[in-house]
Amino acid sequence: MSVTSQEELTQRLDQLTDLSVALGQTRDVPALLERILKAAKQMTHADGGTLYRVNADRSGLSFYISLNESLGMHLGGTSGNPADFPDIPLIRDGLPNLSAVAAYAANTGQSVNIDDVYQVDQFNFSGMSLFDQQHGYHTQSLLSVPMRNHEGELIGVLQLINSTDPATGKLVAFSETDQRFIEALASQAAVALTMQELITRLEDLFESFVKLINLGIDEKSPHTGRHCEHVPELTMMLAEAVHRTGQGPMADFRMTERDRRELWLAGLLHDCGKIVTPVHVVEKSTKLETIYDRIHEVDVRFEVLKRDAEIRALKSKLALGSDVAKEREIDAALNAELAALDDARNFLRHANIGGEAMRPEDQERVASIARDFRWNAPDGKERDLLSEEEVMNLSIRAGTLNAEERQIINNHIVMTVKMLESLPWPKHLQNVPEYAGGHHETMDGRGYPKGLRGEQMSVQARMMAIADIFEALTAKDRPYKKGKTLSESLHILGGFRQRNHIDPDLFNVFIREKVYLDYARKFMDPAQIDDVDAGKIPGYVP
Repeated sequence: MSVTSQEELTQRLDQLTDLSVALGQTRDVPALLERILKAAKQMTHADGGTLYRVNADRSGLSFYISLNESLGMHLGGTSGNPADFPDIPLIRDGLPNLSAVAAYAANTGQSVNIDDVYQVDQFNFSGMSLFDQQHGYHTQSLLSVPMRNHEGELIGVLQLINSTDPATGKLVAFSETDQRFIEALASQAAVALTMQELITRLEDLFESFVKLINLGIDEKSPHTGRHCEHVPELTMMLAEAVHRTGQGPMADFRMTERDRRELWLAGLLHDCGKIVTPVHVVEKSTKLETIYDRIHEVDVRFEVLKRDAEIRALKSKLALGSDVAKEREIDAALNAELAALDDARNFLRHANIGGEAMRPEDQERVASIARDFRWNAPDGKERDLLSEEEVMNLSIRAGTLNAEERQIINNHIVMTVKMLESLPWPKHLQNVPEYAGGHHETMDGRGYPKGLRGEQMSVQARMMAIADIFEALTAKDRPYKKGKTLSESLHILGGFRQRNHIDPDLFNVFIREKVYLDYARKFMDPAQIDDVDAGKIPGYVP
């Protein structure tokens, strides 16, 4: 072997080594395949080359990338120019197609090395001949190598044309050394592609599994199901806005595609712990609701009290005889008692809704009604109108959940963290538990479950906190409230910012870049989308 050929061999080995490293590092399949084809051309001094991939139903070979240096041709791959050629069938009339050279290599698993295609009768080169006529080109030497993975499964075919002598520029045959190098490259490329496809499939399977968990939550409560869908969407909208911003404290924030996928998965999983939350707590739309709304039981007790009042009045009238004046007094007293009962019942019905914060005096009135009105229960014993548990629930200051139920709801984030931290996350997804588990933490350290302060949380977790709050404010499908308008929601969100609950810099981006409007147009009821004056939003600094 000459000095020149030895140097060339060493150079090819270096190229093969470098490419092997690159194959294991990139996740961009089109760019990966294009690099493989270009490396093959460079190693063999080929003028052109085509990379075929097995089509979806494995019935043929599809043109994926086609390059030709002399013609300045770049089709498929990253070029943006489609390779609009018909697939090469692998089967004809029920038998392996051996007439097309690429199909032959694919079906037999053997490389095909031809010195001059116009001197060979074994294969049908009519398509190649037509190509030469149309482009004023002359195809001579050809090397077609099957790409099979470690399990022997066909991935595609790598085909090169017109090897050129670098010294003279003349067309020459592909050497045996060329063939062996390309076979090694094709083998490595096939394994790398298989691994990439396997990783992609596993990631798709994992994301489908995550969506299955959310579907399970959705089946328990359609209200939380939409929340699980919308929070990741809004989180990504905010993240992209921060990624684009070129001003302020967030100007240096950037995301790679891996970062985006990691954040998206965290968004999908941020409430996965709700799968263990009891349905009656998640769906509690009134203060007395468990499996059903027990306000109707209270209604029955009032009806019993009204019946008893009417019976007492009738008995009093019977005892009087014909004293009309006394009967009128009895009727007036009865009407006053019935009115008082109706007033108390209406008050409790309103208190049961829990749509607004309850005043201390109203909480005291609940206790007073429970004591002042007594009724005979089915067991014949006289009791307070309301039990201690009913008084406690009807006196809830805000919302419909009592302290115990709120703790159960809050526990979903503890379960989320436990569930996610128990999984063996790969390196590129290792932040998912922190992102997903931090959306109820606050900048001032008063959040839960860990009481982290702002500087202890990632930017992504702080993004998710804003998305979680804003989605909850605007959602109109909650059992316990109506969806607020856009301006109302932003005003309340601004209050969270002023109380140091959410990140002020992210909040400013959320408003300045109109992330709220993008979300509203995509997910909110048009009736909720009103005009927003950013200058009136509390805490916003343009």
